[in-house]
Amino acid sequence: MGDTEIVPKCIFAALPRTERGRAIVISPDPKNKNYLYTNGNSVYIRDIENPAISDVYTQHPVQVLVAKYAPSGFYIASGDSRGKIRIWDTTQRTHLLKYEYQPLGGSIRDIAWSPDSKRIAVVGDGREKYASVFLWDTGSSVGSMEGHSKLINSVDYKPTRPYRTVTASEDFRLCFYEGPPFKYKHSMSDHTAFVNCVRYSPDGEKIISGGSDGKAFVYDGKSGERVGELGSPAHKGGIYAVSFSPDSSQVLTASGDKSAKIFDVASGECVVVFPMGTDLEYQQLGCLWQGEYMLTVSLNGQINYLDRNNPSKPLRVIKGHSKPITAMCIPEDKSTIYTASSDALINYWDPVTGECESIKGKGHSNQVQDMVISDGVLITVSMDDTIRFTQVDTKEYGTDQVKLDSQPKAVAAAEGGLAVVACISEVVVFQNKRKVFTQKVPYEPSSVAIHPGKTEVVVGGGQKDMAIHVYELNNNTLVEKTDVELKMGGQITDLKYSPDGAYLASCDTNRRLTVFKMPSYEQFYQGTHHTARINSVAWTSDSAHLVTGSLDTNIIVWNMSKMASPYVIRSAHLQSNITRVAWITDNTVVSVAQDSTVRQWDIAH
Repeated sequence: MGDTEIVPKCIFAALPRTERGRAIVISPDPKNKNYLYTNGNSVYIRDIENPAISDVYTQHPVQVLVAKYAPSGFYIASGDSRGKIRIWDTTQRTHLLKYEYQPLGGSIRDIAWSPDSKRIAVVGDGREKYASVFLWDTGSSVGSMEGHSKLINSVDYKPTRPYRTVTASEDFRLCFYEGPPFKYKHSMSDHTAFVNCVRYSPDGEKIISGGSDGKAFVYDGKSGERVGELGSPAHKGGIYAVSFSPDSSQVLTASGDKSAKIFDVASGECVVVFPMGTDLEYQQLGCLWQGEYMLTVSLNGQINYLDRNNPSKPLRVIKGHSKPITAMCIPEDKSTIYTASSDALINYWDPVTGECESIKGKGHSNQVQDMVISDGVLITVSMDDTIRFTQVDTKEYGTDQVKLDSQPKAVAAAEGGLAVVACISEVVVFQNKRKVFTQKVPYEPSSVAIHPGKTEVVVGGGQKDMAIHVYELNNNTLVEKTDVELKMGGQITDLKYSPDGAYLASCDTNRRLTVFKMPSYEQFYQGTHHTARINSVAWTSDSAHLVTGSLDTNIIVWNMSKMASPYVIRSAHLQSNITRVAWITDNTVVSVAQDSTVRQWDIAH
């Protein structure tokens, strides 16, 4: 398919990956244009004015926990769970690696650059030490940051001379260092619980710390001596982040008490309270005051743009997924992308603007396995052993759900209210949201498809069976066609009939795409251009092209007129298992993966 050209169209970014009781570092760029956060092994760069504009860096082989711009703006340093730090270029889309170091033996929790972008301080966990400060271009040490006995959560660098650094630890203390070369000066033991964050004011005059005791203390930036406290205490729950206003006069705090606050630094008085909600998911784990924008990160990963003129309601809330995306479907009108993730969250996206909202109400309680839209109804099956029927026009969960006798693996639907669910020990037929037929099977179904003519249903078998079973569909009952035997070389991961009903596409764990010609199920093509299990296959509306997505991180576009030479999009989701692919037009592919992102690709056939 040498005449095919594929261009990345857009990325709908993942939200920050959160963990209860752990601070999220969300950091600004020096030009106040972008902000950074991490999810999995990716660093996300988002435009603060238009968050739909995003970029992603995915070169860490393990989970990356923090990323910070150099004050020059030309480089970003990111640190991961194995103690590695990578310094990479921001001026080119390829983000070339400049340097890589191993300053710690365990996870890196925070990074601070010197104001001249020449030195870097990193803190976290380690076998022998919890902090390191070194020259950015050689990795040579510029001092010793000792004094803590437990993991260090946070570090900051005084932005003005004389240079200082300060650290915050789970040993309940802060440590203050003078340099360079940096050496321990003294510790501050005002907190009675973990100290989660510490930040210098932009003018270098003040330091503020926030702890799990709900307290925030103010220190002199030059001497490290305590000069005050915010509130009494500042919050009723732990403080996970603090961020100064650009003029250093006020500070934004984020707390596990489900609120954010603005304090006047000089008086220590609270001037604005932002109540974020009552549920656990509204705990605030990160914050950023960047230019005119104030952002916080909730436990559910959502990014809130605060409005100090109307504190009870954010100006906007950036939604998306923070956990792996496990299912996707697109309605016939192609107006929306529906996605579901391992935490049971179902979102819907505007494919043009990237605006994202969540289905309202109480939905599934466990991972969504598969989803499909038919007759204006979103049909979802979940590891909670239920099938739910949600009206697309309301975007709100209703009461239409049915308990299944075993765990569902996949669902297919056709117009007229027909749905077929492949469960671990049976195949179930639904008509108008009601269970009308159950076929117990001796194998473990893993995938299902309904012929467009509604005459047949195919069910893919699991690892022990590795066969496609063909059933006649008649009056909502299934009768297996024993004269058709389709033995495959692996578990059948996905099945799709072509829209014109002339072909059936199958993909499996043995890397193979197989296309059968209907109605005989004669093999039309079989190939192994992927290097690992294929998870998903989808047809264009004209039945002329296929797309597959795989564990090998690649997407392959297939032309039915020349199947032997498909077009490969390599590392489409770098280092991430692609879970679903679909066509939103006959020239645009949508892909989702365990990296929690939604990506679109323009295909010029």
